[in-house]
Amino acid sequence: MFTGIIEGVGRLRALEPRGGDVRLHVDVGALPFQAVQLGESIAVNGVCLTVIAFDDNSFQADASNETLGLTTLGRLRPGAPVNLERAMRPTDRLGGHMVSGHVDGVGVVHAIEDDARAQRWRFGAPADLLRYIAKKGSICVDGVSLTVNAVDDAGFEVALIPHTIAHTAFSATAAGDAVNLEIDLVARYVERLLAGRSAT
Repeated sequence: MFTGIIEGVGRLRALEPRGGDVRLHVDVGALPFQAVQLGESIAVNGVCLTVIAFDDNSFQADASNETLGLTTLGRLRPGAPVNLERAMRPTDRLGGHMVSGHVDGVGVVHAIEDDARAQRWRFGAPADLLRYIAKKGSICVDGVSLTVNAVDDAGFEVALIPHTIAHTAFSATAAGDAVNLEIDLVARYVERLLAGRSAT
């Protein structure tokens, strides 16, 4: 599990083809990387990946075709900045919201507009995900926990404060770019519970 509070921006060093899928080589940048362990989880642009090798400044993780098909990871170019967060510990503060690292779909940045010192970002999202996105609810975009300011049939809008822009890969994201989306876990479980109730 993760919180959606980005701990550091790293860079994709390479996407290495491996038997039909790929291995990611990621430079950790500013991510606190002390006491990293084989097998631990790190979210890369919101995608939960397993560390299979590492050194002092980087790690490697495999991405299956399922992951590549449902996320933006396979579209990244070497050198691309990536949002990084290590899995939360039981004693951590939950500064964002509960994030699983299991991406639900890919959206696109439609517009970025200045709003005083902040920015308003407009995202398009698949119709089957929009039903779970609510005004003032939580959404995870490329691993970043954000609050939804508005939502309609075409997409949703959030506000990014200067700190968020400066300390995430959003500083290098532009209109037209694809982004990973994870809906709020609560919405997913509520739907499942209601579906079970209606079936009885």
